[in-house]
Amino acid sequence: MMIDSVYSNKDIFLRELVSNASDALDKRRIECLKDTELAENTNPEIKIEINPDAKTLSVSDNGIGMSRDEIIKYLGTIAKSGTKEFLKVAKDSDTQQELIGQFGVGFYSVFMAAEKVEVITRRLGSAETYKFTSDGDGSFTVEDTEQRGECGTTVTLFMKQPEEGAKNYLDEWTIRDIISKYSDFISWPIYYQDKIINSRKAIWQRPDSEITEEEYKEFYQHLTHDFTEPLAHIKINAEGTTNFKGLLFIPSKAPFDFFINRDSGGVSLYINRVFIMNDCKELIPEYMKFIRGVIDSEDLPLNISREILQDEPIIRIIKRSTQRKIFTELRKMLENDREKYITFWQEFGRVFKEGIAIDPENVKTILSLAIFRTTDNDGWTTLDEYKSRMKPDQKGIYCLAGKDNVTALRSSPKLEPFTSRGYEVLLMTDPFDEWLLAQGDFVLPKDEADFLNIARDDVTPFSDDEKKANDDKLKEIDAEYEPLRKLALEILPDKLEGLRPSLTLTGTPACLRDGAGGISLQMENLMRSAGRVVPPQKRVLEVSANHPAVRKLIAISENDKEKAGKILRVLYDEALLLEGVMPDNPAEFVKRVDEIMTVALEDG
Repeated sequence: MMIDSVYSNKDIFLRELVSNASDALDKRRIECLKDTELAENTNPEIKIEINPDAKTLSVSDNGIGMSRDEIIKYLGTIAKSGTKEFLKVAKDSDTQQELIGQFGVGFYSVFMAAEKVEVITRRLGSAETYKFTSDGDGSFTVEDTEQRGECGTTVTLFMKQPEEGAKNYLDEWTIRDIISKYSDFISWPIYYQDKIINSRKAIWQRPDSEITEEEYKEFYQHLTHDFTEPLAHIKINAEGTTNFKGLLFIPSKAPFDFFINRDSGGVSLYINRVFIMNDCKELIPEYMKFIRGVIDSEDLPLNISREILQDEPIIRIIKRSTQRKIFTELRKMLENDREKYITFWQEFGRVFKEGIAIDPENVKTILSLAIFRTTDNDGWTTLDEYKSRMKPDQKGIYCLAGKDNVTALRSSPKLEPFTSRGYEVLLMTDPFDEWLLAQGDFVLPKDEADFLNIARDDVTPFSDDEKKANDDKLKEIDAEYEPLRKLALEILPDKLEGLRPSLTLTGTPACLRDGAGGISLQMENLMRSAGRVVPPQKRVLEVSANHPAVRKLIAISENDKEKAGKILRVLYDEALLLEGVMPDNPAEFVKRVDEIMTVALEDG
């Protein structure tokens, strides 16, 4: 039951054996410090050997070893942890930080790959050597042997015949790959055929002052296989009730599949330099998934599972601390290196902003780190910078959301009444911005200025007196647009719920406004691209009361309905294009434009 249920990945058995060997070396070093008579002139090491003919794999160390009683207690009693017992008598906190092995459950993982295990061990300070043998059926033997001349332990596995298509653990490159993945940062050298096969460079354990920028870069590339330089690194060293270290990186470029496969990458969890898992979702918020790096805990058990992680208080502490460090680093980058921060934002800002929706506790912090394009210049602005430039009579933060083409958004006719009066408008080009403008009143902190979507009819730059005067003028001229309104509803009944004149459109003949209770074109397309079923949306075609093309269109709408209808369709499709949306039938649109051009040329 233990063999089949505790671990699902067979590779783990080698990780466990190497971790136990490292633990034994740590214990020996500590014992020798306390009792110098036990010290011997030897180089601590871990050796892995393969014998394909005998079908054996062995892991050896010259660590503390075990006595007969310890063999029975720790190997003979399943899940009885020698390290836990050792920690009870270890007074020095440094001692506790260095021990990673957990004999018991970890040791029995060998039977996932082996049919029999043999352990030869000699305790530090003892002359007796013992051999433990078990085939995993619940029984074992312990006998005296003369096969070991120094203290330490050799675990020999008699391997099972691998199933078809399964890994062969008697293959050199399989072993190298497992060591590279799980045990690369073990502090003791791991030898295979007299060559060290682990890097031992757990640079997150070293003081920041001892690490060069080149070493940070090399570690980042080793960890991520991204051969660009990271934008920044974040060193973590938490000491207190919970101890952990870490080294995080902000990449300079999003991986090519980042927005398709957000589950890839992330932060790796280590426990005392031993790899546990990639992409540990519990370590970092979803909206910070662009972060790469390592978190190394000293307080978690080596055999922890994802299920246990979800309810582990230590993980929640690590997550909050890591989150705060990332916020701090981003703040420093925003304030001290604007160009670098813009690079970060262009790559990952659209993901980072999603935290507004999923992390209500940190909405204010996320908003303070957000930057936006604006109508005032080609650069970027924070919300605080924008608010410092707001006019005294401004009612809120004017915003316009649209497609990710900021140049097209700058051409929107909806900007005209605002920019003509000197109001600055934020240009929002991320898919999430549509949600933010729709839900902003519900998610924004109470002390924040409201986001005002200028695409809405109730958002205007006018004072109450100006709005009343404008409305009165529109009522005066509304009747002359009735023929055009009637024709528009006749030829586009499934697209329009109305047509109305506008006194604020100056350079553009027409634009589309959302219908009563409807959703924006961008939100409609976003929902459809996500597979949502969206009911047909009808909109209002707003036409400029002062544009010469509209004035001529009114004149012919009663006398030549066919010609007026073609022009109205072109106006509607042009309004769609200004929203960044293709007409339903581009070929028909081009055909109608060609007809109008031909008539215009003939008249000329």
